[in-house]
Amino acid sequence: MPATDAKDTPQAADDSQEMASGLDALETQAPAKDAGRRMLAKAAPPLLAIAVVLALWQLAHTLQWSGTLPAPAAVGAELAAASSDGTLLPALGHSILRCLIGFGASAAIGIPLGVLLTRLSALRTLFGPILSSIQSLPAAALVPIAIIALGPSEGAVYAVVLLGAVPSIAVGVAAGIDQVPPLLLRAGHSMGATGSRGALHVLLPAALPSLISALRQGWTFGWRALMTAELITATPLPGIGRMLAEGNAAQSMSQVLAAVALILAVGVLVESALFTPLERRVLHSRGLTGAGT
Repeated sequence: MPATDAKDTPQAADDSQEMASGLDALETQAPAKDAGRRMLAKAAPPLLAIAVVLALWQLAHTLQWSGTLPAPAAVGAELAAASSDGTLLPALGHSILRCLIGFGASAAIGIPLGVLLTRLSALRTLFGPILSSIQSLPAAALVPIAIIALGPSEGAVYAVVLLGAVPSIAVGVAAGIDQVPPLLLRAGHSMGATGSRGALHVLLPAALPSLISALRQGWTFGWRALMTAELITATPLPGIGRMLAEGNAAQSMSQVLAAVALILAVGVLVESALFTPLERRVLHSRGLTGAGT
């Protein structure tokens, strides 16, 4: 019996190595082979949803369910005309640039403010309800405040974006940090990660998934607030909101829907190209999602 074990052991080791090599080959080759298929599988549902919406829209236009509803082709022609006369890309560029500047400033204010809310209970008791209240306000209510305080200017538009995004980011960051396990904080403290070092090396990395969710929510609030401000403010600032206002003034449903389509397209693009991949990468690095997600 011992002689048999001694003889089988090298064979078993060789089999294990072959099996491990096979599994490694599957793990390294399968993604490359299936990359195109996975990309197609991810793109198919949103493309199908767009096709269904366009089909229903065209059906509603054909059946004349609404006398003011244009055909999808008319909205596409409106976008093509805006592109031809050189107004589409500048409007997109101005609106996206304003939102990027406002979102960057909101993140620079909101993230430290959210951390401070979790570290200073008095600050959270005082400002927590205020931030939650501002977060619940519609952007249309913030525009008159900003215009009266700063005048009908681009500064008022940035103020509306800040008022819309900063409370959302701060509240989201504070909620994410609240979910960090205390055991992790104590382990970091025992290794000397205290104060700002603890926040930088333990607290924020542990709360990173929630931090991304807070930034995503802040972008959404900021983008909506920007569109509202560009639409309502008396100063004619170039942007998608101005296209929307001009369509409303001209009673052109095609132009209004073209501006709405641009707003939706920017939101979907930022979500699918920035926040979703970033969130997937962070979650996957922590073993919270499968490799194929």
